Amino acid sequence: MISIVFIITLVLLVLYCALIFTYRYWLARLKNFSVNYSLDSKTTFSIIIPARNEEENIDKCLSSIFNNNYPADLYEVIVIDDDSNDNTAAVVQQFQSQHKQLRLLHINDLLNGEKINSYKKKAIESAIHVANSNYIVTTDADCIVSENWLSNFDNYIQQTGKKFIAAPVSFIDNDTFLGRFQCLDFLSLQGITAASVSAGFHSMCNGANLCYEKDVFFKVNGFSGIDQLASGDDMLLMHKIQQQFPDAIGYIYLKSAIVQTLPMLTWKTFINQRIRWASKATNYNDIRITLVLWLVYILNVLLLATLVLAFFHPFDFIYWFALLFLKTIVELLFMQKVATFYEQESLLKWFAVMQPLHILYTVVAGLLGKFGKYQWKGRKVK
Repeated sequence: MISIVFIITLVLLVLYCALIFTYRYWLARLKNFSVNYSLDSKTTFSIIIPARNEEENIDKCLSSIFNNNYPADLYEVIVIDDDSNDNTAAVVQQFQSQHKQLRLLHINDLLNGEKINSYKKKAIESAIHVANSNYIVTTDADCIVSENWLSNFDNYIQQTGKKFIAAPVSFIDNDTFLGRFQCLDFLSLQGITAASVSAGFHSMCNGANLCYEKDVFFKVNGFSGIDQLASGDDMLLMHKIQQQFPDAIGYIYLKSAIVQTLPMLTWKTFINQRIRWASKATNYNDIRITLVLWLVYILNVLLLATLVLAFFHPFDFIYWFALLFLKTIVELLFMQKVATFYEQESLLKWFAVMQPLHILYTVVAGLLGKFGKYQWKGRKVK
């Protein structure tokens, strides 16, 4: 019985390794976006920032935005206070006295007593309805953007005419075990995102660094049809737009386009965040994404199961470590390429140590994302 399980695990692992090698090949051929510095800035942007209990972070976020080298008359910033019970709104109001293009909305003024499951989507959609610009840019209140952030989007739009543009995101290494675990996990997701773009399809994106045309948002009826989910304001929206406008999706592969964000500070908030992300997995309508997700999840379930079975047949630990070694080496070859782009190569020395924990976390987050409830910023979400 055990040998059959190990054989099945090995077969799936070989398929998985082939997939990772393919991702590495696709990533290796992806070229950096070439900025045309002769182009004058012309695109107007409405930057939308949903914020709930972000008094410790939003000042850094806003400071980085207003330090952009983009003309101030070509962009506005709309912060939506999502019923914060701290001083988030007060911090934003301090910035308003210096920056006239900054607006503050309160989600309680927009709900009219309505009960919803996705406050973030409601916040973004409400801000889009009052936005004055042609293009919407979204980020999170705990993010730091580069000084070329908006100019990169403008340059890319002028060169390509794309209507939905994703861009890279990275976690800031806070020198903790949990922080490094999140950095490595997120690097893998960002690497797959870029590799998929190189292959000609768009599998993932992140709402911390997105730009899309306002008219296109309305043409696909915004978040209608996906608003029952607390998550998915980024990827599910991208897939909606891709269905109607398959040639409208773009990706800026450029270091100066990276937006940095903070990792979760506790295991509880980290797991809740990943459950939130996993909760949208069954709502993808791209069979390629679904097959990859199932392959990854079943493989990790089997790796966890074979580890448990090995305790009853200690000799099988040799086989289990052989499987783990193969998985780790193949993933490292891919991760090295990703980490180089994000200048986080120093994190790779932790990669092998964190492998068993990553297997357990993948299984638990996937299971709870489908069947469980989670808490996000003080709210219980189903």
